[in-house]
Amino acid sequence: MNQQTNPANIDHSPSLDPIIEGKTKIVKRIINKPDHVLLEAKNDITAYDKTMHNIIKGKASLATKTTCNVFALLKACNIPIAYQKQVSETAFEAKLCEMIPYEVVVRREAHGSYLKRAKHLTKGQVFPQLILEFFLKTANKTWKNNPLLADDPLINFKNNTMHLYRPDMPLYEQEPFLQLDDYPLKDKKEIFEQMSTIAKKTFLILEKAWQNVGRKLVDFKVEFGFDTKGNLLLSDVIDNDSWRVVENDIYLDKQAYRDGTDLNTVTERYKQVCNLTGQFRIPKQQIILWRGSPKDDLKTFEAELTPYISDYFSYKIITTSMHKCPVAGYIELQKMIQETPDSVLIAYIGRSNGAGPTLSANTIVPVITVPAGWKSFPEDVWSSLRTPSKTPVMTMLEPSNALQAALNILSMRNPALYAQVRYPQEERFSNVIAL
Repeated sequence: MNQQTNPANIDHSPSLDPIIEGKTKIVKRIINKPDHVLLEAKNDITAYDKTMHNIIKGKASLATKTTCNVFALLKACNIPIAYQKQVSETAFEAKLCEMIPYEVVVRREAHGSYLKRAKHLTKGQVFPQLILEFFLKTANKTWKNNPLLADDPLINFKNNTMHLYRPDMPLYEQEPFLQLDDYPLKDKKEIFEQMSTIAKKTFLILEKAWQNVGRKLVDFKVEFGFDTKGNLLLSDVIDNDSWRVVENDIYLDKQAYRDGTDLNTVTERYKQVCNLTGQFRIPKQQIILWRGSPKDDLKTFEAELTPYISDYFSYKIITTSMHKCPVAGYIELQKMIQETPDSVLIAYIGRSNGAGPTLSANTIVPVITVPAGWKSFPEDVWSSLRTPSKTPVMTMLEPSNALQAALNILSMRNPALYAQVRYPQEERFSNVIAL
């Protein structure tokens, strides 16, 4: 999934046309690809509006590799991104985008400026529902000749007007220092909704990817742009300056630099993050739908599984009676699990559902049994409920719940699937404590 460095198609000579230079990167137009750009990282690290500024040898290559690792994962998860491929140790190719002047921040825990705005919370307070915020990207404390009290102010939309606030104070302690009736993407509610959705799904993917390597992603910021065809894309970079990642209450990200950690330690943490993101993967997984005969109709399962099918996730149907052909059933089961070990089996059997417990006793993959005809013959459920020792079959009466349980189990190791399963839950959760 991670792409290898391939400089073959890019001219790295000084004749590349610089478009803009920021604090940590230079964007250059690729002469023979007018709709693509080169993003070249720098060794600079800054904080607090450049009042902190240092050079870390090798940071450019670490930042580039981290970004490429992240975007390779997001691309595999079908997130719309500008990133194309890594082309050198310190540069990657991306689609040319007209950048939207907003920073979109997603938070799972309370850290940084959020604690200054929500003084009743303690550091690390977990939000069951992701918190999403928009900040206006500004420089030199001005916006279109309007003076600002602070750069990158927090945005609150009210009555079709953008209200700007200092990001380091609670809203109840301040009035908006500027109200804009005209602002980027005004009357484009659907674009804001798309940015919100993409940002939250991206966070969920990376949240699970970090969990899978034993760390916590607690917040991040991302930016968006429109490519030359008008497509909204997740753009710019996502590197160790873009998020907060925690290991045993220790920041592995730029926050360590902000807090005054010595540069050698900061460098080691950037190396650690680069190596860990290199482990981001989507595992190959499957759900095995087992039925005793063709009369056991699996259309409900197949219809609900369709949105999840990908290069990494599939389902297989086995039609074998474990009462009549147990040996053939065992052979088929072991073959399928050998091919894709990361599996969950759902046994949907009419009449006596002895297949579920029998299969559970002969494999270590989770087995969920669904008595297909329980509504007409309630006594059929007992063969799935009262089972011998070391036969850990799960029993559910509703096919949709059985399928959801299987997806939940597999999503614990799969960033793409986790985002799909978790996102609808996020929409109905609430953060009472954060209000």
